[in-house]
Amino acid sequence: MTPVRPALPREFVAVHKRRRMMDAMAELSAERGYGATKIADVVARAGVARKTLYDSFAGKEELFLAAFDAAVEEAREAVASACAEAGGGVEQRVEAGLEALLDFLAAHPARARLCMVEALSATPATAARYEGAIQDFAQLLRDGVPAHRRPDTLEETLVGGVAWILQQRIRNDEAEAVGALLPELSGFVLSPYRGVGKPGR
Repeated sequence: MTPVRPALPREFVAVHKRRRMMDAMAELSAERGYGATKIADVVARAGVARKTLYDSFAGKEELFLAAFDAAVEEAREAVASACAEAGGGVEQRVEAGLEALLDFLAAHPARARLCMVEALSATPATAARYEGAIQDFAQLLRDGVPAHRRPDTLEETLVGGVAWILQQRIRNDEAEAVGALLPELSGFVLSPYRGVGKPGR
């Protein structure tokens, strides 16, 4: 007699379905663009009922924003953890953080495109969420470098520049190869901080 498997906890099932719907939104947005992605496509890809989606999200935009937030938070945690583990000086922390970010984007090309490309043009709300993420990463950089006299917008400019370079690669379906940009991006981000704290600076 085959033993009966215990039912999975309801909360676990709900979280798993939510994750599948967010992944489906990322995949379909990457393949077709946000505008061409329909709710029917999402539920079919995720393997859930239409009602299940609307039990969790008000609609397509809210699902997109949830997928965006989840990806950005995961990337931010990876960057912050890498910076903390690197210790040492500014160069080690910045390089470790950038490497963690590039590794995340390369490992999740659909989520990379959702966050770095589709979010900019999907809706005004997604564009605003993107700008908020830029500010969050700028603050993360600001917190990890020496305090010295510099323009208030320096970190925002650096993060925005990195984001622009990555957007071009991801837009061209090159997300999996962004790791090769590490030396170039590290040099770009570190250039304003080199020599800070040395005599005469």
